[in-house]
Amino acid sequence: MHDPDATLRRRLAYASHRRGTKELDLVLGPFAEAHLEGLRGAELLRFAALLDAPEPDLYAWICGQPAPAEHETAVLAAIRRFAAAGRRP
Repeated sequence: MHDPDATLRRRLAYASHRRGTKELDLVLGPFAEAHLEGLRGAELLRFAALLDAPEPDLYAWICGQPAPAEHETAVLAAIRRFAAAGRRP
């Protein structure tokens, strides 16, 4: 069975490990390893949008600062929970 999201998922997995700052690599890489397979369609696009955000903003959002409405999604909430559970930079 063909997974239409497979190519995007591979791109996001790679990008999650190579953000440019070690702090984000340490959260997003393991988050992607643990959760990327479970994300589908719109969730993958929301994760991709987060990865396109400027690094200082994304780091602040993960640490709990409010994000713009378009980024305050279940995906960001899941990343925050993941970080709080021990993957905090």
